[in-house]
Amino acid sequence: MILYPNCKINLGLNIVGKRADGYHDIETVFLPIPLSDCLELNPATEDSFVIDGRQLDCSAQDNLVVRVLNMLRAEDMDIPPVSIRLTKNIPSGAGLGGGSTDAAFMIKGLNELFSLNLTDAQMAARVGRLGADCPVFIANKPVFAEGKGDVFSPLPVPFIQKRYCALPPLGSALPPTITLSIPVMLENYWLVLVKPNDFISTREAYASVTPRPSKVSLPEILSRPVKTWRGQMTNDFEESVFPTHPVVSGIRDQLYMLGATYAAMSGSGSTVYGLFRQQPLLGDVFAGCFLWQCRL
Repeated sequence: MILYPNCKINLGLNIVGKRADGYHDIETVFLPIPLSDCLELNPATEDSFVIDGRQLDCSAQDNLVVRVLNMLRAEDMDIPPVSIRLTKNIPSGAGLGGGSTDAAFMIKGLNELFSLNLTDAQMAARVGRLGADCPVFIANKPVFAEGKGDVFSPLPVPFIQKRYCALPPLGSALPPTITLSIPVMLENYWLVLVKPNDFISTREAYASVTPRPSKVSLPEILSRPVKTWRGQMTNDFEESVFPTHPVVSGIRDQLYMLGATYAAMSGSGSTVYGLFRQQPLLGDVFAGCFLWQCRL
């Protein structure tokens, strides 16, 4: 079985309060996008786990796909030995949910491969223990998220189903496709992701943020034309990150200079995305950065 765990961007991110448990209450819109890893699962005579592609800074046992497997076995679920191969294409520490999507697709893959009969709600509850944004990749649809980022509600905007080329499976020359829901107002926009080498920890991102109620709801802003989003839809982490990571703020400024209709940080990571009406001519402007683009 070969799966393509795709990542997400955040359309706006408001930090609206501090919780008694030490976490923060947020409001954001999760938008799944086509950039994906490749996860291959097969029954085997003994467990094995191989990672290739982009380098990760955690051990194999700390990787979320292994933690999902161990979590299910700890519940006495009948999961025989399995070989796992994870090809990383989504950069880590990027605010794109690369580890979270791997966890979600891992539990969905195991559920199908070994007939565990878990419902979507049961899978979401389990992976939610590993990360607040993990559950969004179970349904893998755009949602408005509140609470710790784990309370979802549908968006009051129309969507269109679109198919995108995924990375080719191992040993195959035929690229498969993944299907995602895209808000109609973003159809045919060009999405550009730029991630510099700067690493921003979640602790650092929250350090200088002052929680405050949002003035306008994100779903309401999202229902307006994209050209009006600038100045209305913000990522509160930019307030704490930009002063200490000028390269990140510089990327956002450069995207606007290149003609982006809207640009912002994604999540608390160092990735900045831009939305363009036409395919931008980037040249070597972002040399040394991770760079990815696609037409939505």
